[in-house]
Amino acid sequence: MTAQYPADHEQIYHTLEQEILRFEHKPGDLISEHYLCQRFSLSRTPVRSILLRLQENGLVQIVPRKGSIVTRLDYDIINQFIYERVAVETMVLRDFILSCSPMDAERVRFVYSQLEALGQTYFSDPGHFDVDRFRETDLSMHEIWFRATNKCFLWERLSRTQASYTRFCTLDIIEGSNVPDVLRDHLEMLQLIDAHDVSGIEPLMRRHLYGGIRRMGALVFTKYAGYFEPMKTPSAEKN
Repeated sequence: MTAQYPADHEQIYHTLEQEILRFEHKPGDLISEHYLCQRFSLSRTPVRSILLRLQENGLVQIVPRKGSIVTRLDYDIINQFIYERVAVETMVLRDFILSCSPMDAERVRFVYSQLEALGQTYFSDPGHFDVDRFRETDLSMHEIWFRATNKCFLWERLSRTQASYTRFCTLDIIEGSNVPDVLRDHLEMLQLIDAHDVSGIEPLMRRHLYGGIRRMGALVFTKYAGYFEPMKTPSAEKN
């Protein structure tokens, strides 16, 4: 049975989740119960419930007599999640290209036009660039081929918030300047769909989904080293 939460508690959870995903609370930061009680005018019992839920979803770790610490990103999990997405999306996009209708292709074209418009804001007015909306629109383009091929369960699993991977994608947009690469890759996906060409899917998906690893590069081990769990053998997928 799915747990039910009061509407205001649900909103507070969502607020804290988004703040963590946007690095307003950075990995390693302490979030105290006292601070949350004062900020949201709540007693300790509902605050603890919200923090437990954040812990269940991998966003904080509750440390007795210390508080709740924002979790660091796990580079190995990020790599494995990307590996999974490449394997699954290569097959799903192939199936979509082989079976898609003109209407399906037009849906992809429409979402790409939205992504392109958002990308133009990044170039013309970066101060008003909406990182969250850009990422959501990126995902909505991928969602089309999952739903058209009746792979909705897979999509729901792959697209849900993942503590390490989701934050890594946000960090890539903020720091890695991935917008030009994302627009180019999605345009190539659209071109493959229009040409009914399945031969280029795997190399394109590998380049696209491992792009964050490539763009962030040494920043993971230097500027943002404190955001990540210690890595025994740091290595990136070669593309």
